[in-house]
Amino acid sequence: MPQPPTNLTRAGLMLEPSLPVCQQDLPLDRYDEAFRPYAEEYLSLPDRTPERVLPWLDRYVLPALDHFGDSLLLLAHFYMGGEIVKLVERYGGAVADSYVLAMQARLQPTKRVIVESAVHFMAETVAILAEDDQDVWITNPRAGCTMEMMAKERVVAPIASQLSDRYGDSIATIAYMNTSGHLKALAGRTGGAVCTSSNAHHVTESIMETADKVFFVPDEHLGANTAHRLGLDPSECVVLPDPRSMPRDFELSDIDGGLERLDQAKMIIWGGFCGVHTVFTTEQVTWWHGQGWQVHVHPECPLDVVQAADGSGSTKYLWALICDAPAGSKIAIGTEGHFVRNAIDQAAPRGVEVRHLADVPGGMAAGCGCATMSRNDPPHLAGMLDLLRRGEAPDINRVLAGDSVNETTGLRTRLCHKDRDVLRADATIALERMIEITESAAGATR
Repeated sequence: MPQPPTNLTRAGLMLEPSLPVCQQDLPLDRYDEAFRPYAEEYLSLPDRTPERVLPWLDRYVLPALDHFGDSLLLLAHFYMGGEIVKLVERYGGAVADSYVLAMQARLQPTKRVIVESAVHFMAETVAILAEDDQDVWITNPRAGCTMEMMAKERVVAPIASQLSDRYGDSIATIAYMNTSGHLKALAGRTGGAVCTSSNAHHVTESIMETADKVFFVPDEHLGANTAHRLGLDPSECVVLPDPRSMPRDFELSDIDGGLERLDQAKMIIWGGFCGVHTVFTTEQVTWWHGQGWQVHVHPECPLDVVQAADGSGSTKYLWALICDAPAGSKIAIGTEGHFVRNAIDQAAPRGVEVRHLADVPGGMAAGCGCATMSRNDPPHLAGMLDLLRRGEAPDINRVLAGDSVNETTGLRTRLCHKDRDVLRADATIALERMIEITESAAGATR
């Protein structure tokens, strides 16, 4: 099977003197007990500039780096809140998109302690592919994803069961990376695969070669954009109701057009979405075009926005676009606010102007981005590494395949060993299918 490259080149993120750490401070009661001493110290700092934050972090991070040496791997996603991505790079870690992050345990078997500043599904995906002697930790287990929250297994499973009863082996599930291990396992069991925003079209096209239908979960917009890219007619796609209002006894026959419409569909798409990416509109795109700017967006945006933009792609695509843009370029980006802020900092010294797509007259400002990702803040990073060094890391922060964490209460449900092995095996199949499809497609274009 083709193997993905590590792709862990440094992103070149910069920490400038006197640049405030854009991080909304959490109240103390939002920290688990083991992390409160670190939060108290952090909150007592007179400001959030690197001059204040970095010496405080060094007290905890540097001893941990020395203690673990080359066995430690720090990871963060491009969307992480505040300056966490910059801090992770400063301490020798890596920042990447969800596809590259997912592979790191397998690609770096000498790393025994993997600490991820990301949302829970990202850390769980690393854990699914990790070896038994690799431990995966998340700095804050309550860091969730609103899209993933709309597709919890307890809500999706009844619908998936109805689809299986009606279509049997002719329907395959494609689970976006922004799902739990339970849904990735569903994809593995049904002949489907995992996908990311960068490879969804390759994965869907490949799975459709052997499956009559695809159940695409959880993002209706990535699903619609993928269907459009593959040339499917809108009549061949059915979007299920918003899961937040879907009745518990919902039957597939309740959809508009009933079972006849469902039978004619090639893609059945879950009705979830990302709140960050659904704020963008075609009016915003038109405004920036009128000012002479390019517009590029993430494919979790609505289809009409993607069609109006000059291009769309994953965080990797957007970051490369900014880094490779020639001086004088003006680019409006439709994606998460922290990413755009860091892109602005990255681009400015090279004479490239970057702005947030929604930052138009009368519109909303970019703000500090995804609130759930921002739960991975400096106190959690410092505390996680210090507690690991001392051998006192809370078990709630350890991530195993099949773990489910309530993002509000912090309570975790953990599978028994036998059930975890089954889930992990099924989810691995789906992830390996994604890798094979993606790397084969990349090889064909080289």
